[in-house]
Amino acid sequence: MSDALLAIENLEAWYGDAKVLHGLSFDLKQGEVLALIGANGAGKSTLLKSICGLLRKKTGHVHFKGQDISNNVANEIVAMGIALVPEGRRLFPSLSVEENLVLGGKVERKGPWSLSAIYNLFPILKEKRNAPSTSLSGGQQQMVAIGRGLMSNPELILLDELSLGLAPIVIKDIYDMLPKIVGNGLTAILVEQDVTRALSSCQQFLCMQEGHISLAGAPKAYSKDQISAAYFGMQ
Repeated sequence: MSDALLAIENLEAWYGDAKVLHGLSFDLKQGEVLALIGANGAGKSTLLKSICGLLRKKTGHVHFKGQDISNNVANEIVAMGIALVPEGRRLFPSLSVEENLVLGGKVERKGPWSLSAIYNLFPILKEKRNAPSTSLSGGQQQMVAIGRGLMSNPELILLDELSLGLAPIVIKDIYDMLPKIVGNGLTAILVEQDVTRALSSCQQFLCMQEGHISLAGAPKAYSKDQISAAYFGMQ
């Protein structure tokens, strides 16, 4: 565990009285991309919220760079180097594209990502930098959400449902950018409904089923049938 960037130990989480996560434990090394797969309601987004401090009712431990951050609040965790690209993008509708991006850099962490770097990654955002964020297409809004997360220069980025509601050609364009996004040694957890795409984009995966880890490891270590059985709870 000493070489893990992120270490989750016996993590349990609740919404009210409903227990959603049941004793999850796993490690993630620096530079790895971890795909988090599972049906709707499996607990994937809950896990991300637990890591980044948005879900407070939890037990167990979340260690980041050897430090227990289980009780830290979200803004502290962002400043430590963890960024969330949330499901549904959650842009600020009253702000322009550039203003949304600049907000991501308010933590003032040093690193490779700046406005110019984001515009090099997503040139269409430079063209539309003064436009209201809500005037953009779904794919362009997703680019803004990714850019806002990168602007905090994180060491770990949590990407929740990157392809949700997007056209196939837009999804391909965004995934074509993924190697550039993680190319500087950035570690990532990727939540994705498209299992094939997720497994082709990662070094490790976790399959979740009703708040438990049903299968974990390198994608090449398992057959499609084994992964499908873990996904649908047929083991």
